[in-house]
Amino acid sequence: MKEIKKDERTENLINQLLEVWEDSVKATHTFLSNEEIENIKKYVPQALKGISHLIILENEKYQPIAFMGIEENKLEMLFIKNSERGKGLGKKLLNYGIENYGVNDLAVNEDNPQAKEFYEHMGFKVYQRNELDDQGNPYPVLYMRLER
Repeated sequence: MKEIKKDERTENLINQLLEVWEDSVKATHTFLSNEEIENIKKYVPQALKGISHLIILENEKYQPIAFMGIEENKLEMLFIKNSERGKGLGKKLLNYGIENYGVNDLAVNEDNPQAKEFYEHMGFKVYQRNELDDQGNPYPVLYMRLER
């Protein structure tokens, strides 16, 4: 696991993370059409470059297979390559974020029940629901907070 500082975020790394993001989203965000995924994808590189804390996990070939982004104490993004799901990488990343960055808040799409269940398993509870996502799209969002 390593944190990538802002000045170390090369175009090559951003492109590799974008591939992980897209693979993950296609596997987990089944409520989105391919067109919607392509539209959202345009904004991901900027988010990856701008997030305060970007932590990645690599495979034995030093290729990214999972990553998370943290802003203050909020988990802003957590994506795992589909072929790597179910191996404890999400738990490893989230625990690292909780222990090292005080992560205690996140938002998850209501239509992504596996993610919601994962966060509940990790101790997060829903405290708010919005009908629209942060961009005003009709994808309900659940806001969750860590309860110890």
